Order: sequence, then C-alpha cells, then structure tokens
Amino acid sequence: MNSILAFVFVLGVLIFVHELGHFMMARRIGVRVLTFSLGFGPKLIGFRRGDTEYCISAVPLGGYVKMAGENPDDPLTGASDEFLSKSKWQRFQVLVMGPVMNLALAVIVMAVVLYQGAPAPAFEQQPVVVGGTADQSAGKAAGIQPGDRIVSVDGKHVETWEQFYMEVMPKANRQISLVVDRGGRTLEIKAVPAPVGKYTLGDLGVLPEMHPQITSLQHGAPGYEAGLRPGDLVMTAAGERDVAQKRLVELIKASEGKPLPLVIKRNGVEQEISVTPRRIGNAVMIGAQLNAFELRTVEPGPFEALKMSLDQNWTWAKLIVQTLGGLFTRETSVKQLMGPVAIADLSGTAAEQGWLQLFSLMAMISLNLGMLNLMPIPVLDGGHIAILALEGVSRRDFSMKVKEKMLLAGFVLLLMLMVTVIYNDLMRIQWIERLVPWR
Repeated sequence: MNSILAFVFVLGVLIFVHELGHFMMARRIGVRVLTFSLGFGPKLIGFRRGDTEYCISAVPLGGYVKMAGENPDDPLTGASDEFLSKSKWQRFQVLVMGPVMNLALAVIVMAVVLYQGAPAPAFEQQPVVVGGTADQSAGKAAGIQPGDRIVSVDGKHVETWEQFYMEVMPKANRQISLVVDRGGRTLEIKAVPAPVGKYTLGDLGVLPEMHPQITSLQHGAPGYEAGLRPGDLVMTAAGERDVAQKRLVELIKASEGKPLPLVIKRNGVEQEISVTPRRIGNAVMIGAQLNAFELRTVEPGPFEALKMSLDQNWTWAKLIVQTLGGLFTRETSVKQLMGPVAIADLSGTAAEQGWLQLFSLMAMISLNLGMLNLMPIPVLDGGHIAILALEGVSRRDFSMKVKEKMLLAGFVLLLMLMVTVIYNDLMRIQWIERLVPWR
C-alpha cells in the first residue's frame, strides 16, 4: 500500500507540473484550452471553469492538455485562439514548457532536500584510492590492489568515488578500461563490472579506505567512560591499522575484561584511548553505535543548496545521456531500464526511509521525465518540436500524410520501449521470473 500511495503521489505531482507548463504557456499566448486532464482514458471526476474542463482520468500514467485547433483534423476556423493559428515560435513555447517545468521542479525539489541538511558518506568526495576489494569480485579478479588510485574509466577522468560509481554503474557485463596509478606507475586494467541487485547496476567490488565512525554512545558504558565521543574515527585497534567495522567488532568481542588500545581521530588529530569491553546483557560491547564509514554533514544555505542542486542535476543529466547513448552502443544493458512497477517499488522504499529520500527520488524522476520528453521522437514533446524545426528549415508545413508517418514511427518506438520496461519490471518480481523458462 505504501508503494502504491507513494507512486501515485510522485507520479501525480510530476504529471501535474508537466501539464501545467503546457497549460500556462498556452493561456499566456492566448490559446483556448479545452481540457486539462491528469491521466488518460475515461474521465472519473472533473469540473468546468470557463472554456476549460479540469478532470482526473482512469489511467494514471500521463496526462494531457487539449487545445482548440490543436490538430489539423479538428474543425479549424482560423480564430486567433486556436493553436495552429499561432506562429511556430509560439507553438514551440507551448510544447517546450512541459519538459522545462519538470527540469525546474527537479532543481527546486533537490535544493529543498539539500537545504535540510543530511549526513553523506565522506569518501564520496575523496580521491578514488582503493582500500580493499571484495572476495570473488570483478575488481579483485582484474588485479586491482589496495592502495591503487583509479584515475580514469574508459578514458573519462574520475576525481572522486562519486564520479567513479557514476561511470561504472551503467556498464554491467561490459568490459571497461581503467587507468590506475600504483606507486607512481601507470597501469591499464581491463575489468567487467558484475550486475548487482534487481536493477543490474555494474559493480567492481572495489572499496574505498573506510574507518568506522562512532555515531552515538551509551552513558556509563565502557566507551563513554574511556573518553570516546560521537564523531570519533577509529583508525587503529589492538595495533591493527585501518581496521574495518567488522574486524573492530570482532576485536571488541574478543577483549572482554581486557584493555583494548585504540587510535582514534578527532577533529583531524589522532590520539590513543584504551577501552575495556564488558558484557552488557548477552553481548560483549563498549556501548558504541558504529557506522562503517565516516559521515559528513551537509548544511548549506539557500543559495549554496541551489548551486549544489544544479551540480547534482547536471551529474544526473550526464548519467542519463550516457545511459541512453550506451543503449545504442550496447555499453548499457536494457535491463537497467525501469517502468512504472519499478518506480512504484522505489517510491515505496524511499517513502519508508523518509520524506527527504522520497523527494530526492521525485527530483531524479522529474529530471528523467523532462529530458526524455525533449528527445526528438514523434509523439513526445521533443518530436513535435523537431517537426516544427524541420518545417521551419524547409520553410513549408509538411502534409498530414508525412506527419502521420512520423507519428506512427514514434508510436511504434515508444511502444517497444514500454514493452521493454514493463518486461524488465516483471522480471524483477521473483515469483514471476521463476515462471519464465528462459530466465
């Protein structure tokens, strides 16, 4: 139920904003709007105000704004309030405002989310220095070693772990070329990211240098009594440098009643602390809540949040373009494409984590929706814009027969895309996948 409600909320907002863009620009240039609908198909509820009927329709996978004189098949009177009576520039403004509103919504929503402040992994903004490789991972099999600094992926320079993940995730089961700096020597390593999760994202299994961070402490417990404080990073435990969270827990459990020497980093300065774990309830512990890696708190002001949102959306936009381009070059698997079922699943998961996660997902989907609608595929806004542009270059309007063929081609392409994403969505449901013999 949470997934359905979150899906309806996210999709409803995105569709409303998109169609509102078309509606407002049409009204601004003097076009009479006949219908403003959220959804397609039979109308469920609605009301009329002036010349416009506002309604909610049965199929919630889109919406439409019907304008007077929008299609050549409509009875045209040549009145100034008909869509086709307007200049190509004015019609372009109406068509482009839907996607533009989605792009603007993505920036605004993400800025609001970032302005709230949130913890984020510190290593995401750090250089891509490998701290370790997972057992039986693609990175380990390719020969990547701890201490290696990954400089580029397929010729694209990567400065941070965030950039590295963005380059690798779309390339599951595709060979990639890594340039690695190993002790001053430059090496080229070939690797094939393994598909991970139901969305088949590429993963090499290489891990950053991570130090456990203490997020909270129980008053009166051994950790607090020894002088540990929230925010401390554990650098060394029992003489073991760069100890991981799992290993730290093992050392704590093995040190019941014995001093456990730690080297922690606080405010950039390392210091030694000795803590004696003891049994509390059924477990040996120091009374500390540990995170596997250091967290940084993002607390920007309004203008900084807007700038960060623009940067984040630009990063997402490049990833979208890269993914779409990869579909044609076969560098990106079509299995990564998601449809309404997957979006509902993601919406439900995000809603369970909190409204910040749900709104972050909304921003990302809104950006996707805006960019996809600008693609020059007939039926989409971008296709209509492309036809307008071609008519402008040729200085003549195409015949209805030519336009119908263009729209038919676009419809077939869109239908193929819909079948693909719905198939992907269904195959992510385990009991359905088990019924398919070729999976």
